[in-house]
Parts: sequence; structure tokens; C-alpha cells
Amino acid sequence: MTPSTAPPASTLTATKARASMGGRQPSEQAIDAAIDSATRLLRLPTFRDRYGEIADAAGREQLSYRAFLSELLLAECDDREERRAARRVHEAGFPRPKTLADFDFAANTAINPATINTLAGCGWVSKGQSLCLIGDSGTGKSHLLIGLGTAAAQAGHKVRYVLAAKLVNELVEAADERQLSRSIARYGRVELLCLDELGYMGLDKRGAELLFQVLTEREEKTAVAIASNDSFSGWTKTFTDPRLCAAIVDRLTFGGNIIETGTSSYRLAHARSQRQPGGASSGRHPGAKSG
Repeated sequence: MTPSTAPPASTLTATKARASMGGRQPSEQAIDAAIDSATRLLRLPTFRDRYGEIADAAGREQLSYRAFLSELLLAECDDREERRAARRVHEAGFPRPKTLADFDFAANTAINPATINTLAGCGWVSKGQSLCLIGDSGTGKSHLLIGLGTAAAQAGHKVRYVLAAKLVNELVEAADERQLSRSIARYGRVELLCLDELGYMGLDKRGAELLFQVLTEREEKTAVAIASNDSFSGWTKTFTDPRLCAAIVDRLTFGGNIIETGTSSYRLAHARSQRQPGGASSGRHPGAKSG
């Protein structure tokens, strides 16, 4: 004799919700309870939170049942995509929130807004191209790097932000623990790697070789964006091996995008303006628009 099998909890919940509807014309309270139970079971939080609001609007606009249902489902889809985008931005590991909408192009006329707007479309990410942001400190490189990375994450790409020195330290530790292949493969799966502050610290030969491996793994397959305070000719101070330096520059510039942010620091200009008589003290970053 085969032992009886208890129905799954989901079936019991749905059955209970249906039973709460009662007779042919259930009460509003029973309807609300049934919808709440069903949407929790199906994991439709926006459906649950907004069905009353959308039902009222549908009544005023005399929408059909099918139109009402489509409005509910589209609201759920839109909200779900917003949550996914927010999760991708969070998982990217950006040190602070920066968007392209916050960037004040008037503060740095060396940067072409049309070029940045084109890059924000993320076609270069889909094609696995590189982006190099080159310029002195305070010219907006990191803001643009984070802003473009955020735009890519919101567009559906898997993004990872990391400081160049931190990435090299991770690779060295992974090599010491015989986990280098796994570490390089993990970075290789990211659709856009945002590498910040390249050139601020010199790398020994081993660190440079490990970074080279990461870039080689990504070459023409997945995109990389780099912010550096030094021109390509000055990268020999970071990568002391001339041949390795030339190979890295070649991989980053071949078929890639290069944005020069200039040498005039708007952070420094802002600080100087605050020391002048009558200078305002808003505390707002000069490269950001006011709300």
C-alpha cells in the first residue's frame, strides 16, 4: 500500500485563499485577502501593492479587464527590472554613487558631452571594447568611470569596479594560494571591468604580469574601462618592464576609446575660489549639478 502524500504548502495556501472567497459574490475583504495571499505565493510584490490603485484608475478610465490586467503585469515587470538594475549597481562595488546626470560638463570643457552620451549607450560594452580616461587628478575621471559603469549596470551588464592596486593585491594573494586561474576567470566573466587609479602606484614585475593576464583574458571579448592620471608615455613608471608596458597599452588602445580629461583640476579651482573674499561655501562638488 502506497503511503499518502501530503499536498505541497503552496497548494494548501492557494486552496485556503480560494476558500476565503466564499460564495458567488465574495466580500471586498475576502477578495483583498485572496489577492494578498496569491501574490505573496507568486512573489508579485508590485502587483500586491498597486492592484488597488490600478483597479481604481481602470474603473475611472473604463478599461477592459484585459487592459487592467496588462497594466498590473507591466507595472510588476517595470518594478522588477528597476530592482534588478539597483542590484547590479550595488554588486558592481562602486565606492560612492556617481551618475552622468550629476556631471557638470561646463566645469571641464575638455570633455565632449556628445562623446560621453554616446558611451552611455553602452555599445562599446556590448562589443567588448576598452575605454581609457586619461587626465590629471580632479578632472572628473573617476566620476565618469563610475557614471559610465553605473549606466552599463542599469542597462543590464554585469559590472565590477576595483582600484588597480587592490586588484593586483588580490591577484598576488590568489597566486600565492594557487587560486590565480579561478580569480582571473572570475574577472573574465564580468562584462565591464572598471579599473580606477591606474598609475598612482608603481607595480613590480610580478604585479604587472598578473594584471596583464587579466587584460589578456578580456581582450576583444569583454570590456574594460580604465582611469589613469598619467599619459600612456608615462606608464613606464607604473609598468617598469618596457615590453610589458607596450603590450598593455596596445591591448587597451587597439579598437578602443580614449577620453582625455585635461590637466585643469576643477576641485583645485573650487578650493581656491572658497579662499577668495566673498567666496561661497556650498560644499558642493564643482563637477556636480545642484539638485
